[in-house]
Amino acid sequence: MSGDWQITGVLPSWPLLAKQMSGGDGATIAVTTLAFDMSRVGVWDTSLVLFVNAVRQWCGEQGVRFSDSGLSSKVLALLGDVSKTKVPDTTDDHCRDLPTTVGMATLHLIDLSGQLCRFVIECARSALWLAARPGKLRWRDCVFEMQQCGVMGLPIVGLISFLTGVILAYVASTILRQYGADIFVADFVSLVMVREMGAMMTGVVLAGRTGAAFAAQIANMKAGEEIDALMTLGVRPVDFLVIPRILALGVMMPLLALYSNALGILGGLVIAMVVLDIPAAAYWVEMLTAIDLSDIGTGLIKAVTFGMIVGMAGCLRGLQAQRNAAGVGRAATSAVVTAILFIIMSDAVFAVLFNFLGW
Repeated sequence: MSGDWQITGVLPSWPLLAKQMSGGDGATIAVTTLAFDMSRVGVWDTSLVLFVNAVRQWCGEQGVRFSDSGLSSKVLALLGDVSKTKVPDTTDDHCRDLPTTVGMATLHLIDLSGQLCRFVIECARSALWLAARPGKLRWRDCVFEMQQCGVMGLPIVGLISFLTGVILAYVASTILRQYGADIFVADFVSLVMVREMGAMMTGVVLAGRTGAAFAAQIANMKAGEEIDALMTLGVRPVDFLVIPRILALGVMMPLLALYSNALGILGGLVIAMVVLDIPAAAYWVEMLTAIDLSDIGTGLIKAVTFGMIVGMAGCLRGLQAQRNAAGVGRAATSAVVTAILFIIMSDAVFAVLFNFLGW
């Protein structure tokens, strides 16, 4: 080896030399050992190290002895760093066969399930620890999150709930009018809003609004190494960041669900008065006969559960985020998807459970 070895200059092509040594282009060279002599090398950079590393890999593949006695100590040190560096897998996912794809997806799902279980256990442990030591909980953060997810969310929750009530009443009126049962629109709207749609629509809205915000906040803190700083100070992130947010949503969700129920029933009243000519007093009386405290209780139980799901999904995805700007966006997106998925799943479980209990 001689001359300058810099990436900006003209360097020899090792693939061409290796092809000649392997018998390509009609030239066959019997090689048993490869060694280097750097006595005439001038200025060099990492391009020389990469060239030597390529030669070393070729020797390992061809069974040729590689001698590093002629290399300088700096080159040997950089070669050691190169050998320790893990080369990322560049395999195209689209080229994998079906069994491999299914297997990798299954392993990924199992890993995510394990992370979820560990996170739930950690949250339960922290909640019990803070319940025994209320002074350790950051009540100021909890009240702030209550304001953000509760008071600041009233306009969007109210609008969505009102329009949901309008849609339910209008769809029901097209069917009930055929049988002269217009008054039962009040029964339908009130029952659906109180038992199902009030809590569910509130949960979906908060999943997109608050859950994504939680994930983005925590992911941004992770990217800025703020969570690492908390752990260095001996503060557990679950106690400091997660529990106040889950508690805030668990407290505010039932109140928002009641607010959603009222706005949804009001939307049904508007359609009943405008389209069906039903007096407001008759609508009110029919609504009171249709629902009771058990219906309201089932909706509140769902609301508390949905609120905790949204909070846990947002915090979990934030803690799982990568330490870059793209990871923050992916964390927010996955938090919304995760929260809505578990809201639908838990609502199905509640439907079966309440039917079994006769509620």
